[in-house]
Amino acid sequence: MDDCLFCRIIKGKLPAKIAYQDDLVTAFHDIDPQAPVHILVVPNQHSESLAEMGDADAESLGRVVEVLNKVAEQAGVAASGYRTLVNTGPDANQIVMHTHFHLLAGKPLGPMLSAFID
Repeated sequence: MDDCLFCRIIKGKLPAKIAYQDDLVTAFHDIDPQAPVHILVVPNQHSESLAEMGDADAESLGRVVEVLNKVAEQAGVAASGYRTLVNTGPDANQIVMHTHFHLLAGKPLGPMLSAFID
C-alpha cells in the first residue's frame, strides 16, 4: 500500500533506523520511543491489524517471533527481559494501521494495566 507509513519504510521509500530486514519481516526503531529500547517488528505483507491475520500468515508471524528474539539479543536486552505488545484496533490505541509488534526494554517497565486489575 503506497499510503501506508510502514509499507513505505519496508520498501525503503521513507528513512528509518532498520534493525533487521528479510523477505518476510522488517524491524526498525520507533521514532517516538516509549522505553530506552523500542523496536517495531512488522510483517512485510500489509494487513491492517492482527485481527486480519490467519493461517496464511503463519510463516511471517513465526518469523516475527524469531526476529523479536534476535533484535532483543542485538540490543543487549534479551537477558534482562523485554516486553512485547500488539495494539489491535482503535480501543487498543493502534495508530498505524499495519500489523506491528512493539519490543520495549532497557529499564524496569513496571506492571501493565495496573489501573484495571483488582
